[in-house]
Amino acid sequence: MKYKITLAAAGLLGLVFVVFGLNFFLNFIPMPSPPEGSPAAAFMGAMYSTGYLTFVKILEITGGILVAIPKTRNIGLLLLGPIVINILAFNVFIAPGGYTQPPVILVSALSAFLLWSARASFAKLIN
Repeated sequence: MKYKITLAAAGLLGLVFVVFGLNFFLNFIPMPSPPEGSPAAAFMGAMYSTGYLTFVKILEITGGILVAIPKTRNIGLLLLGPIVINILAFNVFIAPGGYTQPPVILVSALSAFLLWSARASFAKLIN
């Protein structure tokens, strides 16, 4: 039972990151832009104009695929960990109240659950 829940959580997290990563390149889901002149607009403008967001989206796609495959799940979580933290930080500090949006909660909860499920593997990195 636990394995099935972990597999479903990993598949869903992988799907979320692959879909939103590909959306950056293919634009199949319309994304609202932040209000002009807001800190969020300035932040996203810097990310777009420098090409940094392209790099992050490639990591999202790669991490999403790796998380969905059981043998590479931990490597995928290591790739996606900083991205998840950045998503949370953006929604807490730059777009106040954004952390209550369902996609942010879903990604955070799934990531935390998968990290908890693999805590024995990640504990080896600290010891």
